[in-house]
Amino acid sequence: MNAPLTRRGGGRRARVAARSAALAHDLRPVRAGLTGGRYNPLSDAEVLRIHRAALTALEDIGLSGAPESGVKTMVAAGARLGDDGRLRFSTALVEDMLARAARNITLHGRDADHDLDLSGSRVHYGTAGAAVHMVDPAGRSYRESTVQDLHDAAHIVDALDNLHFLQRPMVARDIPDALEMDLNTLYACCSGTTKHVGTSFSDPSHVDTAFELLHLIAGGEAAWRARPFVSNSNCFVVPPMRFATESCQTMEACIRGGMPVLLLSAGMAGATAPSTIAGAIVQSVAECLAGVVYVNALAPGHPAIFGTWPFGLDLRTGAMSVGSGEQALLTAGCGQMARFYGLPGGSAGGASDSKLPDMQAGWEQMCSNVMAGLAGVNMIYEAAGMHASLLGFCHESLILGDDLVGQALRCVRGIEVDDDTLALAEMRDFCLNGPGHYLGTDQTLGRMQKDHVYPSLGNRMSPKEWEERDKPDLQDAATRRKEMILSIPSAARFRVDLDRDIRARFPIHLPAY
Repeated sequence: MNAPLTRRGGGRRARVAARSAALAHDLRPVRAGLTGGRYNPLSDAEVLRIHRAALTALEDIGLSGAPESGVKTMVAAGARLGDDGRLRFSTALVEDMLARAARNITLHGRDADHDLDLSGSRVHYGTAGAAVHMVDPAGRSYRESTVQDLHDAAHIVDALDNLHFLQRPMVARDIPDALEMDLNTLYACCSGTTKHVGTSFSDPSHVDTAFELLHLIAGGEAAWRARPFVSNSNCFVVPPMRFATESCQTMEACIRGGMPVLLLSAGMAGATAPSTIAGAIVQSVAECLAGVVYVNALAPGHPAIFGTWPFGLDLRTGAMSVGSGEQALLTAGCGQMARFYGLPGGSAGGASDSKLPDMQAGWEQMCSNVMAGLAGVNMIYEAAGMHASLLGFCHESLILGDDLVGQALRCVRGIEVDDDTLALAEMRDFCLNGPGHYLGTDQTLGRMQKDHVYPSLGNRMSPKEWEERDKPDLQDAATRRKEMILSIPSAARFRVDLDRDIRARFPIHLPAY
């Protein structure tokens, strides 16, 4: 006969204290690197058709626009340069370079606790973009973004549990000099968070100077190369099927300096990519496969992310539709293709067309974030804070997005089925011998933190309690949390002596602390 299961007894204070204590990282209900990949929008046959179509595009159409250095590198590897100036890639060449490509890569943080394991279908959410405006939800207005806004975004991300990396989400519009903007972007991000940082460079001539700054932060070139904590988001193609000459030169410089790269193909379905979901995926896959050839011909096994980022288009108006169901399918389909190649994949998810953090933003952000995670996208960019079809960024939305992504991660984690979770013994005891409910039992209380994600700001009050507490507003709560986070200096800030050395060498615009 089974022994009776334990019901709630004494020791309430001890139980409350145990529930209030932070769980060990591996016991948290959600965390970086949960395994996705349970959702497959494409059948196995459809994946093969897309793969073969991409190979055909590379062999028949090819890509134009590579810099002379890239042409030389890829031709030496086996690409064919036609009289029309286009590089074409045989199936054998693509397969050879896929065999050389890095797979189980790690993107490092300045703090090793924030290292991101991109093996398999491990899922990570973070920011990205190049928004030129900041959203003020209280004033329902937009203004130009600044380097201080960028640093504040990094500072906030550093304090959030469910956002695992910071790729630069906005442009420092208050710094007109392009080199100074690139350097201050790095400074603002790295002094705001110890999580992995992604950035972009506006000119290939800026890369070497940026490495001088990164070597200072890392403690020397050897320390940087051992743990590169910044990656380069590189739009190496200008769709359709054309290399972006200067971006390719930037990519080459980043690879020489030991920086991981995101091979970013961002066609717009119906404008710079076919209007069909399948066609847009084919083109993006073909372009990123060309990137795989490029990188591995230059430096076999260099860490590179398969960055298929096709965006949707509202064909009625020509406006981007990053919050659409079609966008969610584009991202999920691209994630499935990266899994097919066994490559670390990155795609856009979680951006909104809405101008404010409202109900439209909620449904748009949740839809693509959940589908991207379930599809096993390793790096889900633009997962929080991004509005107005990538033109606006909002700190309050970034904070609300942490709750949203927490729920998306719970969907990624899925349903565990074992003897314990099936709970037959518990059912038997409480139905036959007990009170007929599971409230307050040790079994329920013992799993309430391990199995359930509780929003930090999301409101689950009854209407009565909501009224008794003066009808708290979600947006106001996000603003208060933003102000609380920013009132405390970031734990990522540089040592005083290091900051002094950086400011002596580089024109840093943020005030010293």
